[in-house]
Formats: sequence, structure tokens, C-alpha cells
Amino acid sequence: MTPSLPVPVVTIGLLIASNVFMTFAWYGHLKFKTAPLLVVILASWGIAFFEYLLQVPANRIGHGYFSAAELKTIQEVITLAVFAAFSVLYLREPLGWNHLIGFSLIGAGAFFIFHRW
Repeated sequence: MTPSLPVPVVTIGLLIASNVFMTFAWYGHLKFKTAPLLVVILASWGIAFFEYLLQVPANRIGHGYFSAAELKTIQEVITLAVFAAFSVLYLREPLGWNHLIGFSLIGAGAFFIFHRW
């Protein structure tokens, strides 16, 4: 029998995977501006279905080890990281210094959520 992975590894891994799906669902269609809106909405829903198949178990597995606020914070930090990579690599949109400062401030917020006072 193989040892199971730690809860944080499973939770964060599922959240990263779910976020990749959600980022494509929300922003992937921007490269297909000529596609009818109804088509991209339906395609986005189809992609988002797979996001939910990963997101819901991630939160279920992680809750208890992490508080709900911590889970949401992890999700938001992952969202920013995945979106930044997606924006640069897929959409070919550069990130400026102002984006990096804004993302850093959100990261600082995460510090306060996880810091034990």
C-alpha cells in the first residue's frame, strides 16, 4: 500500500488544476472573437464543468486542515499565478510593473491570513 499524499499537497494540486480549467473557461475564448457568443458561453460552461470536478473535492479535502478563509486565500493566490502565466503565454499580453506590485500586495494579504498572531 502506498502512503497517501498530505492534505495540503492534494488540496493545492487540485486547486491549481481546477484553476487552469477555469482560466481557460473565462478567458480562453478571447482568442476567438469571431465565434458566436452563445458558442463560447456553452464551451466555457463545458470547460468549467471540469473545473468544478476538481474544485469541489479540493475544498472538501482541504477544509478542516485549512479554514474556509485560508482555502479562499489559497485559491486567489493560485488564480493570480495561473492567470499571469496564461496572460503572458496564451494571450501574449505582457505584465507590467504595476501588475507585479498589485499581485505582490495581494500576496501580502495572504501573509496576514496565514500568519498566527
